[in-house]
Amino acid sequence: MRRSGQRLPRSITPPHKEPHASAGLTEGCVSFGDLAEAMASLGIDAVLITSPGPAHEPAPRVMAAEQRLGHRRVRVGIMRRYEREYIKLKSLLDSGELGRPLTLHNRHRNPDSAPGFTSAMVINDSVAHEMDVIRWLPGQEVTAVAVMRPRPSASAPEGLADPQFVVFETEGSALVDVEIYVNARYGYQVQAEAVREDGTARIGDRHDILVNTGGRWGGTVTSGFVERFEEAYDRQVQAWVDATRRGGVTGPSVWDRYAVAAISEAGVRAQTVGRHIEGELVDRPALYR
Repeated sequence: MRRSGQRLPRSITPPHKEPHASAGLTEGCVSFGDLAEAMASLGIDAVLITSPGPAHEPAPRVMAAEQRLGHRRVRVGIMRRYEREYIKLKSLLDSGELGRPLTLHNRHRNPDSAPGFTSAMVINDSVAHEMDVIRWLPGQEVTAVAVMRPRPSASAPEGLADPQFVVFETEGSALVDVEIYVNARYGYQVQAEAVREDGTARIGDRHDILVNTGGRWGGTVTSGFVERFEEAYDRQVQAWVDATRRGGVTGPSVWDRYAVAAISEAGVRAQTVGRHIEGELVDRPALYR
């Protein structure tokens, strides 16, 4: 990861690991096994938390804490908003050049899934990325979701519904679909195509080199999410560092995390009952408007 203007002096190691294990990854970093101990030490200007989904603090509790403070303190790590192609697509759609939104098609394919990956995790851990994108690109909240499951791929572990097809409705009456396939084998692909009244725009057809030979043409497919989004991860952290040095908070808020969590919950319910489920959000607090 490439960053400017920050130093990582403290690391909190999970209790089941040796304290020195994570500290050795960053020069000059000291590891602690306890959050309170680290926060009491000197030299802490901001905290970057990396944790799996089940360990995330419930968004409503964080929103309530920020509202008591009267200002934002948390920038949620939603990385795709910092990817070059998504930034260009957002700018184009916001310009109004292509007219009103009608549909948005998304494809999200992984080479394989991690051991223990469940059908619910396909929604909560994979499609969750699209759930933010489909709100951010048109600037509309999701109002309903439906999940369809075709026959499972032979590449999918037993019991895992893969692929899945997820359809969302937005408050602007646009339809959004996501094809999620987490055991596609051939590589990692994330693509999006916006269909507007006056045109379409598509991203994600990344090719390092296109070769034409012997009556064929083709290119390469990235092998994983790190290769696909490496620059976006760097840009995301750099934006956080820059805002912190200015004494402010920018970028995705806890409201965005809450909205994605609420959509995910509705998606898992839709997955289970096999029908359209309406999403339910609390009124958006003034702090996040």
